[in-house]
Amino acid sequence: MPKRAAVFIRLLRSFFYMWGAILLQNIHSPEDLKKIPEKQLNGLAAEIRSKIIEVVGKNGGHLASNLGTVELTIALHRVFNSPQDAIIFDVSHQCYTHKMLTGRYDSFHSIRTKGGISGFTRISESPHDYFDAGHASSSISSALGLLASWSLLGRNDKVVAVIGDGALTGGMAYEALCHAGQLSKNLIVIVNDNKMSISPNNGAISRYLSRLTTTASYQNFRYKVDRAVDYIPYINHKIGKFIFRLKRGIKGLFLTNNLFVDLGFEYAGPLNGHNIKQLETVLERAKKIPRPVVIHVITKKGRGYSPAENDPATFHGVGPFNTSDGFVEKFDTTSFTEAFSKKINDLAKNDHRIAAITAAMSKGTGLDYFSRHYKERFFDVGIAEEHAVTFAGGLAAGGMIPITAIYSTFIQRSVDQMIEDIALQNRHAVFVFDRAGAVPSDGETHQGIFDIALFRPVPNLTILSVSSAVDLNICLDWACYECKGPVLIRWPKMTCPSEIDAFSSPIQEGRGLFIKADSFAPALSEPSGKKGKVLLFCTGGMYSECLTAARSLILQDIETCIFSSRFIKPFDIEYFIDTAKDFNSIVFVEDGVYTGSLSSYLESCILKDPRTSKCHTKILAFPDTFLPNGNRSQILEAASMSSKDIEKAALTLI
Repeated sequence: MPKRAAVFIRLLRSFFYMWGAILLQNIHSPEDLKKIPEKQLNGLAAEIRSKIIEVVGKNGGHLASNLGTVELTIALHRVFNSPQDAIIFDVSHQCYTHKMLTGRYDSFHSIRTKGGISGFTRISESPHDYFDAGHASSSISSALGLLASWSLLGRNDKVVAVIGDGALTGGMAYEALCHAGQLSKNLIVIVNDNKMSISPNNGAISRYLSRLTTTASYQNFRYKVDRAVDYIPYINHKIGKFIFRLKRGIKGLFLTNNLFVDLGFEYAGPLNGHNIKQLETVLERAKKIPRPVVIHVITKKGRGYSPAENDPATFHGVGPFNTSDGFVEKFDTTSFTEAFSKKINDLAKNDHRIAAITAAMSKGTGLDYFSRHYKERFFDVGIAEEHAVTFAGGLAAGGMIPITAIYSTFIQRSVDQMIEDIALQNRHAVFVFDRAGAVPSDGETHQGIFDIALFRPVPNLTILSVSSAVDLNICLDWACYECKGPVLIRWPKMTCPSEIDAFSSPIQEGRGLFIKADSFAPALSEPSGKKGKVLLFCTGGMYSECLTAARSLILQDIETCIFSSRFIKPFDIEYFIDTAKDFNSIVFVEDGVYTGSLSSYLESCILKDPRTSKCHTKILAFPDTFLPNGNRSQILEAASMSSKDIEKAALTLI
């Protein structure tokens, strides 16, 4: 782009910012928004986009999805009377405009930071947020339940559910749509169709919605008929009924086999999701219909910011970036996700039985490269984790070696399938849980702290927790070719620590990695052990924090070793007791919840065994609470699990 054009665009953006900022600063509720003249709304939308880009560029966050829903959110808040009317965003990662228009403009700069506002809707923040959201496909169920409650109590306010075409790949959305058609309540469902979830949408639903977008000719005709009908006086009830039937007949002619109509909904669309005037017109009409309505809206993910428009998958959820050109800084260090990406591609290259499955998270789980190079063995099932797990069981039954990559927080949706369709049948399928443990910035709904407690009691499941990239490679090889049943492997969202020889140790089922001080602190003075001997036990994701604590303890002349629990299940308790008997203090550090933890089981074994019964113990695990915003260090500090807390616990025991 020529320099003059770039300068002009920056000046234009600055102009929109200055013009719209005056409006935004005076918007403390949707009532203030309704007072803004229609001719200024596009300027307001431009400034909102500038503010979103500015803040997400600094804090990180969900960019492309929010840029795509600016006009839609403005129209919703101008037509409906929030919070008397409820506007419910599915997942709610697209709620940034909603937050600014409902009194949170002044605090928007703090989004996704410690002590700041959430990147999702939160009941505690505002009466305009009816639900704590964060996972997909739940909005219609929540909306219908709220509406049914209001109806039973004699309340006649409206409920609007805004759901993306990506979230419509989740089965729960269809359960709710079916129920809504039965109840015939005046629910309004906005289908935000941008052809994306996080990755581009796949499957029949995406193609179905694409087919519906070809019916714009019907909608144009319908609007003309509606305008003409508005001028016809209803002489009596029979004429009104005739006109209604006429319009339904035209709809049947132009919109055959419409799923939403067949479920009992009125259908309007597709609409231009960036045309505020058209959106307001249709929403006003929908308010008057005493039946469930689906409004199909076409939006562009990343609209108004070319880097996000050109690469919406990268800018769906992004860390801090340079707003002038969209440059996202890359680091030389390798993350666990990147290490997995490289390893699964190596496996697939050498073995045609290796298949990969993801639930709309190909880039986030490191399967993006795999999806391009092994297309026939890559399956993106959409936001349908339950199906992903059972589908993997079917692949395994047919002779493939499926590797299913899902975020730890989302595998919670598939507990029944993991028990019934995988563990009970002892299928040889591999599941990798990315973002296990503390997850930065996304807040309460995205922490990966429940998977150990959920799956450790399930028979036949093997659970591994890796400490480094090399450890990940060894464990994945073993899971694919040595273990005969289902295997779960978990790792955190962070860079891999430096390698040590212990991480290259071959697998011994049930045994972890015993790491002496000379492996990780050879340059430090050899401690005498006179002040005490401490063993830091950790699941793999907490190795880095234990390493920092161990080095500090060694400098205080305390003999310190680390036991990284490669296996969570099965666990060789005899081997661990034999190792632990040489220490007088053990600190357990587990990146899962305390209730149902491996650490609590091991502590009971330590105290019961005469060889270790005099050993002092302390468990550091996530408490029985939901964890707020923050980076990894801040989350661990809030849970008293930081390296300083580990060191303090060891010193207290001594």
